[in-house]
Formats: sequence, C-alpha cells, structure tokens
Amino acid sequence: MTSPAAEFDPFSKPHLLGISDLSAFDIENLLDRANAWAERNALPDNKHAILRGRTQINLFFESSTRTQSSFEIAGKRLGADVMNMSVASSSVKKGETLLDTAVTLNAMRPDLLVVRHSGSGAVELLARKVANCAVVNAGDGSHEHPTQALLDALTIRRRKGRIQGLKVAICGDIAHSRVARSNILSLAALGAQVNVVAPSTLMPTAIDRMGVNVFRNMDEGVEGCDVIMMLRLQRERMSGAFVPSSREFFHYYGLDSRRLALAKPDALVMHPGPMNRGVEIDSVVADGTQSVIRDQVEMGVAVRMAVLEALADNLHGGDNVKAAGA
Repeated sequence: MTSPAAEFDPFSKPHLLGISDLSAFDIENLLDRANAWAERNALPDNKHAILRGRTQINLFFESSTRTQSSFEIAGKRLGADVMNMSVASSSVKKGETLLDTAVTLNAMRPDLLVVRHSGSGAVELLARKVANCAVVNAGDGSHEHPTQALLDALTIRRRKGRIQGLKVAICGDIAHSRVARSNILSLAALGAQVNVVAPSTLMPTAIDRMGVNVFRNMDEGVEGCDVIMMLRLQRERMSGAFVPSSREFFHYYGLDSRRLALAKPDALVMHPGPMNRGVEIDSVVADGTQSVIRDQVEMGVAVRMAVLEALADNLHGGDNVKAAGA
C-alpha cells in the first residue's frame, strides 16, 4: 500500500516543535494526511512498512501513558523500530544534563525522536543538538503540545466538516496548559473564533493578545459555542493555591448538563485527558452523546502517524520512505 505522502504537498519542516512554527497551509497539510491515515486505520490491514529501517525513540521526561502509547502505536503501524527510553530509571535521574543526553542520542543515531519534557524550550534545545534526526514535541512545560492540537482540530473537522467560522470555548486551567496554547494557535490559524474561560488566577496575563475572547464567567463563555473543550487543573505545575477547592471550582467552572445546554444543540464536548470527573467535567457529559473524547484518542494515532511519516520523508531526501511506500 502506498504512502499518503504521495497524495499531498511535501511537508517542509525538519521538526515539529510547535504550532507557532506552522502556517495554516502546513496545518491543513498535516490534517489531510492524518485524515487519510484515520481512514486506513479503520481497515483490517492497518500495518505498513513505510518507516521500515527507521528508528524512533520516545524520550519522555514526564510520564504520559496516553501520548506515549499513541506515538508507539503510530510508529509501529508504520513499520519503525520503536524504543521507549525510561527516563525515570535512567542516568538523567542521576544528574545527566540535557546536553549529555543529546550526546548519547547522537551515538544511537535515531531517525525520529519524540520528546516530552517539563521545561519549556527543552525540546527545541534537543532538536538543535541531535544530528540528522527529526524531533517531535510531545509537550514541553507550559509551552506547546502540537500533536494534541492537531488531533483536536482533526476531530472537530471530521465531525463538523469545517473549522472556519466555528465558535470554540477552551475552559479551565488556561495558565498552565500547553494544550490550550497550541489549540488557540491552530484554531485561530484555521479561522475559528476562540473563547477562553477561566478564573483570574488561571488566566494568563495579556492572553487577549493571542486574538481570543476572554471570559471569567463560564455561562457567558460557552453560550452559543459549537465546541467546548475542557482542561484539567494541572496541580503539578501550581506552586500555590490557585482555586479554593475542587468542589468550588466545579461549581463555577465545571461542565455539566445545564451549562452544555447553553451551547449550540449539536455542540461537541472535548477533553485532552486525563479527566478529573467532578472537577472540570461531569461524568454524564463526559460519557454523553455530544462527547467526542474517544474520537480524540483515535485521531491521536492517525495524527501521529501523519507527523512521523511527513518528517521521515524529509530525512536524507526521504529515499527509504519513498522506496518502502512505492
């Protein structure tokens, strides 16, 4: 089976470090590729040899079962040799610096490096230091999470048929969320109107400069929206008391059936996971007919397949990828 790469314009970026590096054309290109993979993944024979001979290393300094497993499945479905580096038990925990890690990685000669790190900018640093390797940002600090934004956009586009002109509310812990930042950038680039909804303590300063509508009242922020995207409270990034209690947060900013009814009747409910039920979202809503949370997980594999394939096609001219997909 041929690679979808032959059906689309080349993806010119050597790495995927953030949505901020991409044009609307780049985003649409990756979404089109991912949509093609989503269709193929639904077929019984969904294993391919497109990345045969390529080595993919998943280097996660932060734990994330969902994202790491999604990248692993994506790489294996494309035929790559996939290795997960257990950072928690590695020399990094014994004092090795990020630059030392780059030296080690260079010796291993990976083709594709998927990195999650707690420090904003750490993935970009590795991209500069690891030679002849395409780097994918799987989340860096509070900075960006580009593949999450792409899978969210693909989920919306497949359900709504478009993103242009839609009204999307992103609600919850905006201040600490790399998912929020990447989604704001991608949705705005694709022509959506974005509302951000959060208490003042969880609303970044000057976020209105990103072209969003700022709401501190949940009811007002979700009214008339086509999509409601909930975010979890990221307590691991909080150094103080940003909300009085989980119960009070849900009272003012949780998505329940009453608040969902304020949005459009066919509004989609989204969440990047993991969910805190009863904190930012009610179980009735999370498991309801308007929820596309399971779709997001499914689209995650397709998006990551598209990203890995697009980046690998640029390595050394993409000869191996083209030969395997021919």
